[in-house]
Amino acid sequence: MAIDHSLLERAEQLGESWLRLYQWAPHCLSFGRHEPATRRYDRGRIAALGLDAVRRPTGGRAVWHAQELTYAVAAPTSHFGSLGAAYLKIHATLAEALCTLGAAASLAPPARTQPVGAGACFSQAAGGEIMFSGRKAVGSAQLRQGSALLQHGSILLSDNQAVVLDVMSGERSAHESMPLMEPWAQAPDIAEAIAGAAARRWPGAWQRISDEKPMLSHASNNFPHYRSAAWTWAR
Repeated sequence: MAIDHSLLERAEQLGESWLRLYQWAPHCLSFGRHEPATRRYDRGRIAALGLDAVRRPTGGRAVWHAQELTYAVAAPTSHFGSLGAAYLKIHATLAEALCTLGAAASLAPPARTQPVGAGACFSQAAGGEIMFSGRKAVGSAQLRQGSALLQHGSILLSDNQAVVLDVMSGERSAHESMPLMEPWAQAPDIAEAIAGAAARRWPGAWQRISDEKPMLSHASNNFPHYRSAAWTWAR
């Protein structure tokens, strides 16, 4: 999270555009920026199960980061337009990439906005989110800071979000109704497809690196914030 935050800062301060694709080690539970985690999740059970937990700078609901691929887009808002336009442009690029791998990816129709306490991230799709065979397969959230945006998203490789249900304090029915997703692709293949689709749609717009050490150095000032239990359990 600290690295993604630093990419947002670079986008705002330097006008850079970044697409970051990664997986989590160890696996981790992430809460949305405004999610009422202290009320909704059992902190003691999370600790007893030995699970790591963080709070994202972006909004949305809880995600269990295992057997998934996380993407982050940080860029000047001028590249994408309004918040809604940015969602659609980024999701359309992701859907294009996933379709090249044989996934029947489509964008969800408009839906009633759900409050942040309404369930797990993948329990219901908002308008414009990516669907596979009738279920939400990519969960996204966006933060705007000054003249830049950061959009986070999790691309499921298989159905493993039951961990979110297991650590909920209540209101589990929405997650229990989620249909299962069979494993369908490998993370490196998806990452390459997304990078290719982004390069075709916005040629020359992205910084591409394979070594994250410089980013780690730049992000070090943000490490204490995202490692802090006071932030993770702020609400």
